[in-house]
Amino acid sequence: MDYLDFEKPIADLARKIEVFEKESTETVESAERLRELKRKLTELTREIYSQLTPWETVQVARHKDRPHTTDYLSLVFDEFVELHGDKVFGDDRAIRVGFATLDRMKVMVLGHQKGRTFKDRTENFFGCAHPEGYRKAMAKMRLAEKYSLPVICLIDTPGAYPGIGAEERGQAQVIAENMYEMSRLRTPIICVVIGEGGSGGALGIGVGDRVAVMEHAYYSVISPEGCAGILWKGAEHAEKAATALKFTSKNLLEMGIVDDVIPEPLGGAHRDHHRTGAQMKAYLKKNLKDLVGKPVETLLDERYQRFRKIGVFDEVGEVPA
Repeated sequence: MDYLDFEKPIADLARKIEVFEKESTETVESAERLRELKRKLTELTREIYSQLTPWETVQVARHKDRPHTTDYLSLVFDEFVELHGDKVFGDDRAIRVGFATLDRMKVMVLGHQKGRTFKDRTENFFGCAHPEGYRKAMAKMRLAEKYSLPVICLIDTPGAYPGIGAEERGQAQVIAENMYEMSRLRTPIICVVIGEGGSGGALGIGVGDRVAVMEHAYYSVISPEGCAGILWKGAEHAEKAATALKFTSKNLLEMGIVDDVIPEPLGGAHRDHHRTGAQMKAYLKKNLKDLVGKPVETLLDERYQRFRKIGVFDEVGEVPA
């Protein structure tokens, strides 16, 4: 098990338990001592994870063992048939999309894919999609609309790919077009930030009737490093930037950016993929049940109003000098 820097007390106690299990004898006293150590480990983990700083949240969201889109495809859905290509340029592996079933309901699932190994990560551009990835996503969402299938979007990217080729092929415009088209897609859409939700790369598949975030994920206009580079001229200020950006699940819920926060197992989603998948499946089933029965015009109006109200504030008159 890999531990993050702030998890050192957890790691120390876990190793102590491991040594004790190997060296202890099978006595009543040993069993009682082991139960006490495990109870302390649970309490310590709960205490640390209940007060994560924004920068620590970023580290959890980026953990190498955190479930990715392809993990959820097997954990949550009963079957998945992948679709490829944008019919313009090529097939972007940073976004995976295809038909799936959730229990007995047919859906269209799409999401960013980072990859586990270095080879996978480079092939997937570390989850940073090119224009062809967003065009592929939009084409398949239109297919879902044609067959009246709900759309589920899993967001996990530090941002859209910033290379010259991506810009030459219209990165910004494609993302903008996706946001516009998703706002009027005549089928239910649920978006969930499962890890990193960075900038326009996340927004390109982030317009939906329900927008949720995993408990230890983040959703931001820019990465902490990018923000630090602009404001303080150095990535070493990323921790300060993370605090200023207010992008944790608690912040997002308070500001109305997301509708729901999906709980994670104790110690983060990377500690228990199956329990995380069960939480995700329960959330999707509940909200699909609410959305599928709504008239399309009502669905579209509520989706439009949901995004229009973000950032609205009241003016209370002039502030005294």
